[in-house]
Amino acid sequence: MRYLSKLLFGFAVATMFVCCEDKSDPVPEPEPTPQPDTTEVETVYNGVYVDGRYLKSPDGQILNLHGFAQTYSPWFNEQMTKWNNYDVEACLKYNQGLIDDIWRAGWEMDFVRMHMDPYWSNTPGQQTTGENDISAFDVRRFKQYLDEVFVPMAKYIIDNGMYVVMRPPGVCPHVIAVGDDYNKYLIRVWNIVSKDKYLKNNPKVMFELANEPVDIKGKDGSTGSWSQSQFDACKEIFQSVVDVIRENGCDNVLWIPGPAYQGNYSGFANNPVQGKNIGYAVHVYPGWMGSDGENPDHGDIQDNGGYESFQTGWNEKVKPVADFAPVMVTEMDWAPAKYNKSWGKAYTGVAGGAGFGANFKLIADQCGNVSWLIFTSPDLLAQFVDRQPQNESDYTFLTDPEACPWPTYHWYKEYAGIEVPKGAPMSISVGGAKNGTVEMMLSATARMVVSVMYSSGTASVVSDSLTFTIADDSILSYEGECRFKALKEGSTTIEIKYTEAGKTLTKTFNVEVSQFFPLTNAKFDPNIFETGSFDESTGTLITGQWGFGGWRYPSGINLSGYSTLTIELGAVQECSASFRLFDSNNYWSEPAAYDFGSKTTLVIDLQNMKNKNGQKVDLSHIYIAGIWTSGGKPVVIKSLTLE
Repeated sequence: MRYLSKLLFGFAVATMFVCCEDKSDPVPEPEPTPQPDTTEVETVYNGVYVDGRYLKSPDGQILNLHGFAQTYSPWFNEQMTKWNNYDVEACLKYNQGLIDDIWRAGWEMDFVRMHMDPYWSNTPGQQTTGENDISAFDVRRFKQYLDEVFVPMAKYIIDNGMYVVMRPPGVCPHVIAVGDDYNKYLIRVWNIVSKDKYLKNNPKVMFELANEPVDIKGKDGSTGSWSQSQFDACKEIFQSVVDVIRENGCDNVLWIPGPAYQGNYSGFANNPVQGKNIGYAVHVYPGWMGSDGENPDHGDIQDNGGYESFQTGWNEKVKPVADFAPVMVTEMDWAPAKYNKSWGKAYTGVAGGAGFGANFKLIADQCGNVSWLIFTSPDLLAQFVDRQPQNESDYTFLTDPEACPWPTYHWYKEYAGIEVPKGAPMSISVGGAKNGTVEMMLSATARMVVSVMYSSGTASVVSDSLTFTIADDSILSYEGECRFKALKEGSTTIEIKYTEAGKTLTKTFNVEVSQFFPLTNAKFDPNIFETGSFDESTGTLITGQWGFGGWRYPSGINLSGYSTLTIELGAVQECSASFRLFDSNNYWSEPAAYDFGSKTTLVIDLQNMKNKNGQKVDLSHIYIAGIWTSGGKPVVIKSLTLE
C-alpha cells in the first residue's frame, strides 16, 4: 500500500543516510541487454507449480499459503532503532531473529514476502523523490546485496520451512508504459535475480514482478480509464519481464501485479500473461472492492454493504483471473483506527455481515485458490501472546478480536490443520441480519452466511447440518448451498436449524424483499466509482469526481417484463448527470446512458435501450444501474418507477 507516509519513508531511506557510507563508488556501466544464460549449469525446477487455477506442491496437493512480509531497511525495521549504516551483519541478525521470535510466538506461517528494499541498491547520497524514483538504482550494489542480504535471508526463511516471495526494490511510478524506463528497470532486476544460482529454480522461491502499478498508459495513449487497451499494455509490460526470466531457464512461479495499486484484474481475463507457473498478486485493503472500512478521521464505520458488496467487488476485479489462475494477496491488513498499527482501518466484523476481516476470509476460502498474508509489522507479530485480557477495556492491537492479529493467528492454525479448541456450540447467527431482519432486493439472490458461536468465544461459518424452512415460499425460494432468491416484494421468515454433536440450535429471522431501486442507505451505493455520499432522508446523491452511485445486482435483475423506467429528480442538476444501466457485471463495460440535461424527469424506453456502440441492451440481466456525475454537486432523486 502506498500512502503519503509510505512515499516519505522511501524518501527517508534514500536520503537519510547520505553520510553513512563512502561515496566513492564508481559510476556503474550500463547493464547490457539481457541474453539467455548459457554459461551457467542449468538446474531442473521441481518445486511448487501452477496447475490450472491452483498453486500446487511438488506432490500435487493444492497449496494455499499464509504468511507475513519483511522489509530489510533501517526505517522499516522499527524506525532506525535496531541497525543502520549498511550493517549487513546487524540487518541479518535482527531480521532472522524476528523469524525465530514469530515461530516461538506460535504463528503457523508458510511464506514470507521479501522486499528487496532500495536502501541497499540505491547510490548513497543521491537524492530521489521517493521509492518510485529509480534514478539512483546501482546495478553493482544490487548484485552485491542480493548476495549479501537477500539470498542469505531467503536461505534462512527456507531453512525454517517457509516459501519466499521476492519483490523488486521500491514501487511503481504513477504511470508506467510499455518499453519505458521502468519496464526496462524491471527487466534488468529480474534478469539478475533469475540468474542467481541459489534462487533460480529453487523449489521454495517465487517472484512478485512489481509492487503496486497505479496507472498504465494504454497502447492507444489512454490513462485512468481502465480500458482494455490499458490492460493490454499492462500484460505486455509484464510479459516482457516473464519472457526474460524464462529465457534464462528460470521456471520459478511468477506473481503478476495488476493496476490500481494491485486492485483491478478484470482486463487480464481477455488477455492474460502467457507461460507456465503464472499467478496474480493482489492487494486488498478496507474500503477497496466495496468492502467495509473505518473513517480514520472520525472513527466511524464505513458500511459499504458488508459481505455482499465486498463479494461483488471481488467478483468484478479479482475473480476474472481467479477463474483461471491462482491468486496471492501480498498486502492486506486491518484494525480499528484507534490503534494506529495497520495500513487498513476496519473491524473484523461478522462473516456474511458488516466488517472487513471475516468477510475477506470468507471470500478467500470460497474462492479456493487464494494465498494471503497480513501486512502487520513483524516485530508486532513476534510480540503476540495467545491470551486475551479479562476485560474488553484492556484490549490492545494484538489482543482485540476486531484487529487482524488475533483472528489471523487462530485462522492460520486452522489452515495448518491444528485443532483450535472451540467448546460446545452455543448459538447461531445470520450474517447481514440487522435487528433480526435481512433485506433483499427483488429478483436478487443472496447467500445466508450462518455462523456458530462456541463456548470458547470463537465463531465458525457452517454450511453443513443446516435445514431451512421458509414461511412464505411465494416470496423466497431456496436455491441450494445456503442461497435464496427473492421472488416478489413482501416479507417472510426463515427458520434455521443447525445440529452438531447431538445438539440442535434454532434461529428465526425476517426477510424483507424491496423493489428494484430502493432509495435507502442500505441498498443505494454512492461509491460504485469514486467516493460519494447518499442521504436517504432527502434522496441526495453527491459523487466524487467523475463518480457513479446506484445499485448493484450480483446475480442480475430481469427487467424484460417492463416497458419504461421513469426517473424523477427533485431539482435541476448541475453536474452533467446521466442515468446508466449495464447488462454486464463490469463497470467498465458500455452502458445505456441517458443525460438529464435541464430536465427533472427522464422516461427511458427499456425495450429499445442501446449503448453508445449501438448494441441493444439485454434486459434479462441488468447488473448495475444508477447515476453518473462530474462530481461535487447534489443530485436529488425523487422517485424511480417501472411500468
